[in-house]
Amino acid sequence: MQTAMLEKLQYISQGLTLTDQKNNILKALDAGATWIQIRWKQAEEPEFSLLASQILHICQQFGAKCIINDHVKLAKELDLDGVHLGLTDCGIAEARQLLGPSKVIGGTANSLEDVQRRIVEKCDYIGLGPFKHTYTKQKLSPLLGIAGYENIIQEIRRQELPPVPIFAIGGISSLEDIQHLTQIGVYGVAVSGLITQTPNIISSIKNLLP
Repeated sequence: MQTAMLEKLQYISQGLTLTDQKNNILKALDAGATWIQIRWKQAEEPEFSLLASQILHICQQFGAKCIINDHVKLAKELDLDGVHLGLTDCGIAEARQLLGPSKVIGGTANSLEDVQRRIVEKCDYIGLGPFKHTYTKQKLSPLLGIAGYENIIQEIRRQELPPVPIFAIGGISSLEDIQHLTQIGVYGVAVSGLITQTPNIISSIKNLLP
């Protein structure tokens, strides 16, 4: 997987029902989203599988990338574009073995130690966060804020660690947030609530990303 192939804006889906999830993703795609992560923690496996199958087909029509949160076997079964894995989900190496070299595999991180681990594991990108408080996660890791990202990115450079795209994630609620984050060197952003509530903000977000 080449960094150049990664879009810099990822929409993480929201919604308590299949209909809500699908409608929110469709609004994001209509507004210009080109990379969707399906995240629906409350769903039973059959419902999640149905949603993923439907959204993959829709994303293909839009020319958008479609990955799912966890559910590595389902990603293989449906031939999705990849997965995003939390720190307690399936390991990166195991997912890579199952999905192959061409699929996108992202990994969550909350600290410099997590980032170092993810780099060793050779994931394609790191979702570093949370930036601020977010209602989309039940068990929230310590908040990083601007200073947290700045310190971690400086340490990555100081230690001359292999470059892996860093995506800011969790509680990004304004264009100002995104502007500050890009100024300190994040590669991109993964956004949920801000896009769910105002899909048309996507074009403005893209203009801020380097």
